[in-house]
Amino acid sequence: MTAVAPSNLAFIKYWGKVDDNLNLPANSSISMNLSGLTTTTTVDFDNQYKSDLVIIDGKKDEKESLRVTLHLDRIRKSAKIKLKARVVSQSNFPASTGLSSSASGFAALTLSASTAAGLKLTEKELSILARQASGSACRSIPSGFVEWKKGQTSNESFAYSLYPPYWWDLIDVVLVLSDGKKVVSTTDGQKLAFSSPFFTNRLERLESKIKKLKKSLAEKDFSGFGVLVENEALELHAVMLTSIPSLIYLHPETLFFMQEVTKWRKEGLEAYFSLNTGQALHILCQSKDLVRVKQKLAGFRNIKKIIINRPAGGAGIITSHLF
Repeated sequence: MTAVAPSNLAFIKYWGKVDDNLNLPANSSISMNLSGLTTTTTVDFDNQYKSDLVIIDGKKDEKESLRVTLHLDRIRKSAKIKLKARVVSQSNFPASTGLSSSASGFAALTLSASTAAGLKLTEKELSILARQASGSACRSIPSGFVEWKKGQTSNESFAYSLYPPYWWDLIDVVLVLSDGKKVVSTTDGQKLAFSSPFFTNRLERLESKIKKLKKSLAEKDFSGFGVLVENEALELHAVMLTSIPSLIYLHPETLFFMQEVTKWRKEGLEAYFSLNTGQALHILCQSKDLVRVKQKLAGFRNIKKIIINRPAGGAGIITSHLF
């Protein structure tokens, strides 16, 4: 069984957990699925396999294979089977660079593996299951613009669609600035959130910020939306920079293009940046300004790749398999 799932960009970030085992977040978050960043995963359960065989982007990775096996165990338990599986997963973008590869990866794995195991799960159940493997993966199950409610229990913490992909013609221009993997994973970095002196203050203000973002989405107010999203990205990194030990995910190239986007606005081109836990930069604009943004980026040699994203649907089953 094969599934494809999008990565997502969080406008209101998920950072900090109240339960590590269940990936229960300290706050709710809002995101958009990305059309150009996807993971395709094929899963086959069969008694011919003596152990789980996991290939990710053409390689065997012991650490990631363990995460996949743990998630397969959750699915096997629910399906009441003991069969081992062959898993082949392929993303069309580099992992561990700040593009949320675990979100698309575990969303695709959740849907493909649960379907292959014979489970017939609702979107809510899939989101809850995906969250247990990777928090942000729960947001890649529903379609379009998505809210993940933090909830008080596992069954209350899931993502659902606020608006379909066609709701707003936003564009997310991703700048891949390095293929190098970040030194500290997002999973490990999350554990440091509460060590920042700014984290508690952040949590106190987040519900108000979420209400403002929802209003800007509802009204398609790009200026209000952009200011809030850019500030939220900077706040996230302020928390990470002041954690103990400090988390420094940004590269010099990241900072350079953050300043470029700020300069564009002074020149009359309305665009805003966002960041995840990595060096890649997201530039948000309206579709009418995409040509100008691409013109501004032309000629820079420090950009490895540019990926144009539009709002996308959620995880889905496909008939083309990887083996």
